[in-house]
Amino acid sequence: MKKINIILSFLVLLAAVISCSVPDGISQDVTFDKTVAPDDVAALFDITNDNSGKVTITPSASGAGTYSVYFGDSTTNPALVQFGANVNHQYEEGNYNVKIVANGLNGVNTEETFPLTVIFRAPENLVVTFTKNGHRLNVKASALYAASFLVYFGDSGAGEVGTPLESNGEVSHNYPAAGIYSVKVIALSGGVAQTEKISAVTITDPFELPITFDNPNVVYSFVTSGLTFQKVVNPNVSGINISATVGKFFKVVGSPANSASTSLLDNPIDFSTGNKVRVWVYNTTASNVGKKLNVELQSAVGGTPANGVAILKVPLTTTGTWEELVFDFSTISGIPATTKFNQLVFRFNDGTTGRNETFYIDNIRLTN
Repeated sequence: MKKINIILSFLVLLAAVISCSVPDGISQDVTFDKTVAPDDVAALFDITNDNSGKVTITPSASGAGTYSVYFGDSTTNPALVQFGANVNHQYEEGNYNVKIVANGLNGVNTEETFPLTVIFRAPENLVVTFTKNGHRLNVKASALYAASFLVYFGDSGAGEVGTPLESNGEVSHNYPAAGIYSVKVIALSGGVAQTEKISAVTITDPFELPITFDNPNVVYSFVTSGLTFQKVVNPNVSGINISATVGKFFKVVGSPANSASTSLLDNPIDFSTGNKVRVWVYNTTASNVGKKLNVELQSAVGGTPANGVAILKVPLTTTGTWEELVFDFSTISGIPATTKFNQLVFRFNDGTTGRNETFYIDNIRLTN
Protein backbone atom coordinates (compact mmCIF):
# COMPACT_ATOMS: atom_id res chain seq x y z
CA MET A 1 0.00 0.00 0.00
CA LYS A 2 2.87 2.30 0.85
CA LYS A 3 4.43 1.66 -2.60
CA ILE A 4 1.22 2.57 -4.44
CA ASN A 5 1.00 5.90 -2.60
CA ILE A 6 4.59 6.78 -3.57
CA ILE A 7 3.91 6.09 -7.30
CA LEU A 8 0.75 8.18 -7.31
CA SER A 9 2.56 11.07 -5.63
CA PHE A 10 5.29 10.99 -8.30
CA LEU A 11 2.78 11.08 -11.20
CA VAL A 12 1.01 14.07 -9.64
CA LEU A 13 4.33 15.91 -9.23
CA LEU A 14 5.33 15.17 -12.89
CA ALA A 15 2.02 16.49 -14.20
CA ALA A 16 2.51 19.67 -12.21
CA VAL A 17 6.00 20.22 -13.63
CA ILE A 18 4.81 19.74 -17.21
CA SER A 19 1.91 22.08 -16.72
CA CYS A 20 4.13 24.81 -15.31
CA SER A 21 6.69 24.54 -18.29
CA VAL A 22 4.17 25.81 -20.90
CA PRO A 23 3.78 29.63 -20.67
CA ASP A 24 0.31 31.04 -20.55
CA GLY A 25 -1.15 32.11 -23.93
CA ILE A 26 1.04 29.93 -26.19
CA SER A 27 -0.79 27.24 -28.10
CA GLN A 28 0.45 23.73 -27.94
CA ASP A 29 -0.58 23.25 -31.60
CA VAL A 30 2.63 22.39 -33.56
CA THR A 31 1.12 22.54 -37.03
CA PHE A 32 3.03 25.89 -37.67
CA ASP A 33 6.14 23.83 -38.45
CA LYS A 34 4.50 22.74 -41.69
CA THR A 35 5.98 25.24 -44.39
CA VAL A 36 3.58 26.64 -47.03
CA ALA A 37 5.08 26.46 -50.58
CA PRO A 38 4.90 29.56 -52.85
CA ASP A 39 1.93 29.58 -55.19
CA ASP A 40 0.53 31.67 -58.09
CA VAL A 41 3.88 31.44 -59.90
CA ALA A 42 3.86 33.59 -63.05
CA ALA A 43 6.23 35.14 -65.58
CA LEU A 44 5.90 38.34 -67.59
CA PHE A 45 7.82 38.46 -70.91
CA ASP A 46 8.67 41.83 -72.47
CA ILE A 47 10.03 41.09 -75.96
CA THR A 48 11.76 43.92 -77.84
CA ASN A 49 10.56 44.54 -81.40
CA ASP A 50 13.92 45.45 -82.92
CA ASN A 51 15.23 41.97 -83.81
CA SER A 52 17.83 42.16 -81.06
CA GLY A 53 16.30 39.12 -79.34
CA LYS A 54 16.31 40.88 -75.99
CA VAL A 55 13.63 39.60 -73.60
CA THR A 56 12.98 40.99 -70.13
CA ILE A 57 11.63 38.29 -67.79
CA THR A 58 9.80 39.35 -64.62
CA PRO A 59 8.89 36.42 -62.31
CA SER A 60 6.28 36.64 -59.55
CA ALA A 61 4.66 34.40 -56.93
CA SER A 62 2.98 34.51 -53.55
CA GLY A 63 5.29 33.60 -50.70
CA ALA A 64 8.54 33.67 -52.65
CA GLY A 65 11.74 35.40 -51.61
CA THR A 66 13.84 34.87 -54.74
CA TYR A 67 13.47 33.19 -58.12
CA SER A 68 15.66 30.94 -60.22
CA VAL A 69 15.04 31.57 -63.93
CA TYR A 70 16.03 28.84 -66.41
CA PHE A 71 16.02 30.42 -69.89
CA GLY A 72 15.26 27.31 -71.89
CA ASP A 73 18.04 27.77 -74.44
CA SER A 74 21.65 26.63 -74.36
CA THR A 75 22.33 28.63 -71.20
CA THR A 76 23.12 26.09 -68.48
CA ASN A 77 22.99 28.03 -65.23
CA PRO A 78 19.87 29.82 -64.06
CA ALA A 79 19.68 33.49 -63.18
CA LEU A 80 18.89 34.33 -59.55
CA VAL A 81 16.31 37.12 -59.42
CA GLN A 82 15.35 38.99 -56.27
CA PHE A 83 11.73 39.54 -55.31
CA GLY A 84 10.27 42.40 -57.40
CA ALA A 85 13.19 42.46 -59.88
CA ASN A 86 13.66 41.10 -63.42
CA VAL A 87 16.36 39.74 -65.72
CA ASN A 88 17.31 40.40 -69.39
CA HIS A 89 18.33 37.65 -71.78
CA GLN A 90 19.28 37.53 -75.46
CA TYR A 91 17.45 34.91 -77.55
CA GLU A 92 17.66 33.69 -81.09
CA GLU A 93 14.39 33.46 -82.97
CA GLY A 94 12.51 30.34 -81.83
CA ASN A 95 10.28 28.68 -79.25
CA TYR A 96 11.45 28.18 -75.67
CA ASN A 97 10.21 26.79 -72.35
CA VAL A 98 11.23 29.11 -69.54
CA LYS A 99 11.20 27.54 -66.07
CA ILE A 100 10.60 29.72 -63.03
CA VAL A 101 11.49 28.27 -59.62
CA ALA A 102 9.93 30.30 -56.81
CA ASN A 103 12.16 29.87 -53.78
CA GLY A 104 10.11 29.91 -50.54
CA LEU A 105 11.20 31.68 -47.39
CA ASN A 106 11.51 28.38 -45.54
CA GLY A 107 13.32 26.43 -48.26
CA VAL A 108 10.25 24.96 -49.95
CA ASN A 109 10.12 25.79 -53.66
CA THR A 110 7.52 25.77 -56.42
CA GLU A 111 8.31 25.66 -60.12
CA GLU A 112 6.31 26.37 -63.26
CA THR A 113 7.25 26.32 -66.96
CA PHE A 114 6.04 28.99 -69.39
CA PRO A 115 6.22 28.96 -73.22
CA LEU A 116 8.11 31.82 -74.91
CA THR A 117 8.06 32.54 -78.65
CA VAL A 118 10.56 35.00 -80.16
CA ILE A 119 9.79 36.09 -83.73
CA PHE A 120 11.92 38.60 -85.66
CA ARG A 121 10.25 41.14 -87.94
CA ALA A 122 11.15 41.55 -91.62
CA PRO A 123 13.72 44.32 -92.24
CA GLU A 124 12.30 47.60 -93.51
CA ASN A 125 13.46 50.52 -95.68
CA LEU A 126 16.14 48.55 -97.51
CA VAL A 127 18.52 50.94 -99.26
CA VAL A 128 21.27 49.64 -101.59
CA THR A 129 24.15 51.81 -102.80
CA PHE A 130 26.33 50.95 -105.81
CA THR A 131 29.63 52.50 -106.85
CA LYS A 132 31.40 51.41 -110.02
CA ASN A 133 34.90 51.58 -111.41
CA GLY A 134 35.05 49.82 -114.75
CA HIS A 135 34.14 46.18 -114.16
CA ARG A 136 34.38 46.54 -110.38
CA LEU A 137 31.15 46.98 -108.42
CA ASN A 138 31.05 48.01 -104.76
CA VAL A 139 27.86 47.40 -102.77
CA LYS A 140 26.64 48.86 -99.49
CA ALA A 141 23.25 48.27 -97.87
CA SER A 142 21.23 49.47 -94.92
CA ALA A 143 17.82 48.57 -93.50
CA LEU A 144 15.88 48.91 -90.28
CA TYR A 145 15.88 45.72 -88.18
CA ALA A 146 18.48 44.00 -90.40
CA ALA A 147 21.12 41.83 -88.76
CA SER A 148 23.15 41.41 -91.95
CA PHE A 149 22.79 41.06 -95.73
CA LEU A 150 23.47 38.69 -98.61
CA VAL A 151 24.50 39.99 -102.05
CA TYR A 152 23.98 38.07 -105.29
CA PHE A 153 25.90 39.73 -108.15
CA GLY A 154 23.98 37.99 -110.92
CA ASP A 155 26.79 36.60 -113.06
CA SER A 156 27.09 33.03 -111.75
CA GLY A 157 23.76 31.47 -112.68
CA ALA A 158 21.20 29.79 -110.45
CA GLY A 159 23.89 28.19 -108.27
CA GLU A 160 25.37 31.48 -107.08
CA VAL A 161 26.13 31.58 -103.36
CA GLY A 162 25.31 34.88 -101.69
CA THR A 163 28.19 37.04 -100.49
CA PRO A 164 27.77 38.04 -96.81
CA LEU A 165 27.61 41.77 -96.14
CA GLU A 166 27.72 43.20 -92.63
CA SER A 167 25.76 46.24 -91.57
CA ASN A 168 27.81 49.37 -92.36
CA GLY A 169 30.14 47.19 -94.46
CA GLU A 170 30.96 46.97 -98.16
CA VAL A 171 31.62 44.13 -100.59
CA SER A 172 33.18 44.27 -104.05
CA HIS A 173 32.94 42.16 -107.18
CA ASN A 174 34.79 42.17 -110.49
CA TYR A 175 32.69 41.23 -113.52
CA PRO A 176 34.38 39.34 -116.34
CA ALA A 177 32.68 41.43 -119.02
CA ALA A 178 30.57 44.51 -119.52
CA GLY A 179 26.81 44.04 -119.50
CA ILE A 180 23.60 44.50 -117.52
CA TYR A 181 23.34 42.36 -114.40
CA SER A 182 20.51 41.77 -111.92
CA VAL A 183 22.01 42.33 -108.48
CA LYS A 184 19.93 41.00 -105.58
CA VAL A 185 20.45 42.15 -102.00
CA ILE A 186 18.66 40.30 -99.17
CA ALA A 187 18.31 41.92 -95.77
CA LEU A 188 18.34 39.23 -93.07
CA SER A 189 16.43 39.67 -89.81
CA GLY A 190 18.43 37.09 -87.90
CA GLY A 191 15.44 34.76 -88.16
CA VAL A 192 13.17 33.53 -90.93
CA ALA A 193 11.84 36.90 -92.10
CA GLN A 194 13.81 38.73 -94.78
CA THR A 195 13.47 41.51 -97.34
CA GLU A 196 15.06 41.63 -100.78
CA LYS A 197 15.69 44.14 -103.54
CA ILE A 198 16.75 43.44 -107.13
CA SER A 199 18.47 46.16 -109.17
CA ALA A 200 19.58 46.23 -112.80
CA VAL A 201 23.23 47.34 -112.81
CA THR A 202 25.06 48.28 -116.01
CA ILE A 203 28.74 47.38 -116.00
CA THR A 204 30.86 49.21 -118.52
CA ASP A 205 34.41 48.84 -119.74
CA PRO A 206 36.81 51.22 -117.97
CA PHE A 207 37.24 54.73 -119.25
CA GLU A 208 41.01 54.84 -119.67
CA LEU A 209 43.75 55.36 -122.18
CA PRO A 210 43.79 54.54 -125.03
CA ILE A 211 40.54 56.35 -125.86
CA THR A 212 39.23 55.41 -129.31
CA PHE A 213 35.46 56.12 -129.02
CA ASP A 214 34.74 52.78 -130.72
CA ASN A 215 33.79 50.68 -127.68
CA PRO A 216 30.01 50.77 -127.04
CA ASN A 217 30.60 49.56 -123.47
CA VAL A 218 32.62 52.60 -122.41
CA VAL A 219 31.01 55.72 -121.00
CA TYR A 220 33.10 58.53 -122.47
CA SER A 221 32.74 60.99 -119.63
CA PHE A 222 33.94 64.44 -120.65
CA VAL A 223 32.64 67.00 -118.16
CA THR A 224 32.53 70.22 -120.11
CA SER A 225 32.50 73.91 -119.22
CA GLY A 226 32.07 76.05 -122.32
CA LEU A 227 33.61 73.27 -124.43
CA THR A 228 30.93 70.78 -125.48
CA PHE A 229 31.55 67.12 -126.34
CA GLN A 230 29.76 64.54 -128.50
CA LYS A 231 30.57 61.07 -129.70
CA VAL A 232 29.90 61.21 -133.47
CA VAL A 233 30.48 59.45 -136.76
CA ASN A 234 33.96 60.02 -138.19
CA PRO A 235 33.58 62.99 -140.59
CA ASN A 236 36.57 61.93 -142.67
CA VAL A 237 37.36 58.21 -142.78
CA SER A 238 40.75 58.45 -144.44
CA GLY A 239 44.47 58.68 -143.88
CA ILE A 240 45.61 57.62 -140.42
CA ASN A 241 42.06 57.37 -139.07
CA ILE A 242 39.62 54.90 -140.54
CA SER A 243 37.67 54.28 -137.32
CA ALA A 244 33.88 54.63 -137.34
CA THR A 245 33.39 56.99 -134.40
CA VAL A 246 35.32 59.90 -132.92
CA GLY A 247 34.92 62.70 -130.38
CA LYS A 248 33.65 66.12 -131.43
CA PHE A 249 34.45 69.27 -129.42
CA PHE A 250 32.86 72.65 -129.91
CA LYS A 251 33.85 75.90 -128.20
CA VAL A 252 30.68 77.94 -128.08
CA VAL A 253 30.82 81.56 -129.17
CA GLY A 254 31.37 83.80 -126.19
CA SER A 255 32.33 80.92 -123.89
CA PRO A 256 35.01 81.67 -121.28
CA ALA A 257 38.62 81.82 -122.38
CA ASN A 258 39.49 78.95 -120.02
CA SER A 259 36.68 76.66 -121.22
CA ALA A 260 37.63 73.05 -120.63
CA SER A 261 36.62 69.42 -120.90
CA THR A 262 37.63 67.36 -117.87
CA SER A 263 37.59 63.57 -117.56
CA LEU A 264 38.00 61.52 -114.40
CA LEU A 265 39.50 58.27 -115.66
CA ASP A 266 38.68 54.86 -114.20
CA ASN A 267 42.36 53.95 -114.38
CA PRO A 268 45.08 56.61 -114.16
CA ILE A 269 47.59 57.68 -116.78
CA ASP A 270 50.77 55.96 -115.59
CA PHE A 271 54.01 57.66 -116.56
CA SER A 272 56.00 54.56 -115.69
CA THR A 273 54.73 53.14 -119.01
CA GLY A 274 55.36 56.29 -121.08
CA ASN A 275 55.21 60.08 -120.88
CA LYS A 276 54.02 61.18 -124.32
CA VAL A 277 50.31 61.71 -124.93
CA ARG A 278 49.45 61.32 -128.62
CA VAL A 279 46.16 62.61 -130.08
CA TRP A 280 44.70 62.41 -133.57
CA VAL A 281 43.03 65.71 -134.48
CA TYR A 282 40.79 66.67 -137.42
CA ASN A 283 40.19 70.36 -138.16
CA THR A 284 37.57 71.55 -140.64
CA THR A 285 38.20 75.31 -140.49
CA ALA A 286 41.25 77.12 -141.85
CA SER A 287 40.93 79.78 -139.16
CA ASN A 288 41.73 77.14 -136.52
CA VAL A 289 45.17 76.46 -137.95
CA GLY A 290 47.75 77.72 -135.50
CA LYS A 291 45.37 77.63 -132.56
CA LYS A 292 46.60 75.40 -129.79
CA LEU A 293 45.09 72.36 -128.14
CA ASN A 294 45.92 72.01 -124.45
CA VAL A 295 46.46 68.62 -122.82
CA GLU A 296 46.55 69.02 -119.05
CA LEU A 297 47.08 66.17 -116.58
CA GLN A 298 45.66 66.70 -113.10
CA SER A 299 44.84 64.99 -109.80
CA ALA A 300 48.18 63.20 -109.45
CA VAL A 301 48.13 60.20 -107.15
CA GLY A 302 49.87 61.30 -103.95
CA GLY A 303 49.50 64.97 -104.91
CA THR A 304 52.82 65.36 -106.76
CA PRO A 305 53.03 67.26 -109.01
CA ALA A 306 50.32 69.77 -108.13
CA ASN A 307 47.69 70.75 -110.67
CA GLY A 308 48.99 73.33 -113.12
CA VAL A 309 52.37 71.67 -113.70
CA ALA A 310 51.60 69.00 -116.33
CA ILE A 311 50.31 71.34 -119.09
CA LEU A 312 51.36 71.28 -122.73
CA LYS A 313 49.99 73.24 -125.71
CA VAL A 314 50.45 72.11 -129.32
CA PRO A 315 49.07 74.00 -132.37
CA LEU A 316 46.89 72.55 -135.13
CA THR A 317 48.84 72.61 -138.39
CA THR A 318 46.38 71.62 -141.10
CA THR A 319 42.78 71.35 -142.20
CA GLY A 320 40.76 68.70 -144.01
CA THR A 321 42.87 65.75 -142.90
CA TRP A 322 43.67 63.86 -139.69
CA GLU A 323 46.99 64.73 -138.06
CA GLU A 324 48.74 63.47 -134.92
CA LEU A 325 49.71 65.91 -132.18
CA VAL A 326 52.33 64.79 -129.68
CA PHE A 327 52.42 66.14 -126.11
CA ASP A 328 55.85 65.25 -124.71
CA PHE A 329 55.66 65.57 -120.92
CA SER A 330 59.28 64.45 -120.55
CA THR A 331 60.13 68.10 -121.28
CA ILE A 332 58.65 69.12 -117.92
CA SER A 333 61.25 68.40 -115.24
CA GLY A 334 58.86 68.67 -112.30
CA ILE A 335 57.00 65.46 -113.12
CA PRO A 336 58.39 62.30 -111.44
CA ALA A 337 58.88 59.36 -113.78
CA THR A 338 56.38 57.20 -111.89
CA THR A 339 53.58 59.77 -111.61
CA LYS A 340 49.99 58.65 -112.10
CA PHE A 341 47.32 61.16 -113.13
CA ASN A 342 43.60 60.60 -112.61
CA GLN A 343 42.30 63.48 -114.74
CA LEU A 344 42.68 64.35 -118.40
CA VAL A 345 41.77 67.93 -119.40
CA PHE A 346 41.42 69.46 -122.87
CA ARG A 347 41.28 73.17 -123.65
CA PHE A 348 41.29 74.87 -127.06
CA ASN A 349 42.66 78.29 -127.96
CA ASP A 350 43.22 78.90 -124.27
CA GLY A 351 43.07 82.56 -123.27
CA THR A 352 40.52 83.56 -125.92
CA THR A 353 36.73 83.53 -125.62
CA GLY A 354 34.87 81.03 -127.78
CA ARG A 355 34.32 81.69 -131.51
CA ASN A 356 32.24 78.64 -132.53
CA GLU A 357 35.39 76.57 -133.04
CA THR A 358 34.96 72.89 -133.94
CA PHE A 359 37.56 70.13 -133.93
CA TYR A 360 37.54 66.33 -133.70
CA ILE A 361 39.85 64.05 -131.74
CA ASP A 362 40.51 60.30 -131.62
CA ASN A 363 42.99 57.65 -130.53
CA ILE A 364 44.26 59.34 -127.37
CA ARG A 365 47.06 57.17 -126.04
CA LEU A 366 50.21 57.12 -123.93
CA THR A 367 53.56 56.10 -125.45
CA ASN A 368 57.28 56.38 -124.82
